[in-house]
Amino acid sequence: MTAEANDPRTRHPKPPFPEQHQDFPGTESRMDPRPDYGQESYRGHERLAGRAALITGGDSGIGRAVATAFAREGADVLISYFDEDADADETVRVIEEAGRKCVPVAGDIQEQSHCRDLIHRAMDEFGRLDILLNNAAFQMTRNSIVEIPPDELDRTIKTNFYAMFYLCQAALPVMQPGSSIINTASIEAFTPIPQLLPYAATKAAIVNFTKALAKEAIQKGIRVNAVAPGPVWTPLIPYSFPAEHVASQGSSGPMQRPAQPAELAPVYVLLASPEASYITGEVYGVTGGEMPV
Repeated sequence: MTAEANDPRTRHPKPPFPEQHQDFPGTESRMDPRPDYGQESYRGHERLAGRAALITGGDSGIGRAVATAFAREGADVLISYFDEDADADETVRVIEEAGRKCVPVAGDIQEQSHCRDLIHRAMDEFGRLDILLNNAAFQMTRNSIVEIPPDELDRTIKTNFYAMFYLCQAALPVMQPGSSIINTASIEAFTPIPQLLPYAATKAAIVNFTKALAKEAIQKGIRVNAVAPGPVWTPLIPYSFPAEHVASQGSSGPMQRPAQPAELAPVYVLLASPEASYITGEVYGVTGGEMPV
């Protein structure tokens, strides 16, 4: 591989991208350019050998990149997703190519019963649950608080916060010492924009929840941390922003581009691995140089 191929300034595309829009929930296969989830670049080193993980939103975006990395590090993975079967099939393929077991489970994590079922399914399939990654999220952009309909507010809070709460509530009793819970927060928790008001509020709640739960969970030897990304090129972008905004996604930051999902995966691997044995209650920013106030 040439030095240029290793240089993120040339390897990762910069805006402008083609204007594009998708309906919720969006699919990775329709994005232009296609996101890089590490399929060609991520190399594992057995950091998670013999472990079992549950990843919500594991079919695409950050979830797919982390699922790929976890599998190549030796973990079996259950991926929870809404209804994007084609994306999920691709994630299953790359995990199985890594020689690991992948269990895809479609459904709506807004429902407490489904969250409980996911934990039970992971235990039935793997006999253990070492890593819980609460990653799935919903957002929509609105110009004013007065434009936000109740059902949209409800979906945002239930998907982003309630589901995380329900999954942790069900997982903590079955996870063993040395396990790890990782929550996906956002730079929006610290520098919110008004167009993403409900989403930003849930991400701030996730930061608070992470720090509070970490104090309880460590008594069982379980670590709880969060990752707070900046702009990332995932299906969430074309379904939630106007097409003209999608075309310039991430261009205002220091790197003048959004992150590719593959660029976030190593942080999740670290937090899931025994190498992070003294790290809990922390929030790791992966923002491309955008600094929270």
